[in-house]
Amino acid sequence: MSGSCLALAAGGAAGGSSHPAGLRRGPGYPAAWLRAVAWASLWVLSSCATRPAPDVGQPWISGRLSVRVEASADRPASSVSADFDLRGDHARGELVLSSPLGTRIAEARWAPGDVVLATGQGESRYADLDALSREALGEVLPLRAFPDWLAGRPWSEAPRTERQDGFEQLGWQVKLDRWAEGWVQAVRMTPPIVDVRARLQRSP
Repeated sequence: MSGSCLALAAGGAAGGSSHPAGLRRGPGYPAAWLRAVAWASLWVLSSCATRPAPDVGQPWISGRLSVRVEASADRPASSVSADFDLRGDHARGELVLSSPLGTRIAEARWAPGDVVLATGQGESRYADLDALSREALGEVLPLRAFPDWLAGRPWSEAPRTERQDGFEQLGWQVKLDRWAEGWVQAVRMTPPIVDVRARLQRSP
């Protein structure tokens, strides 16, 4: 399965309607996340998605993504997971979230001056990726750095501190100790703690 852009999916209304098959979420997510659902901004939705033709200059990174936000004083813990396809870099890229059956849930795309999140309810535009993640999750995720982190390296546009199991950057601990198994974990340690985990799909 596959896609383009940053896509975070819309289920039903919080505490009410059902959400798309394959997208699993915990209680407590803000209504905006339910409209958007992902760390995850990015095309036109279709009810059944197929993998787009490969782009020689923009290889896809695919796998399974989960995001967990710990409880805070005004919100219970919440979590969401979906299959993802990502390509691009901090300046220009695409991310799609899909169900295991290949149904496209939502997608996002970003380019200079243009950040778009597309869901079944239409498209929304944001000033930047921080604004998109804040609206979708209620928390700012470093989406600009995710393409590099998922590729197993620090983002080149920000300082980092090397660690035995990976590195620290932008206030997040990026753990690569299970990189050989296809796992990447990024944890924001400031409250509320946010834990992002990706299981990458490796080509045979």
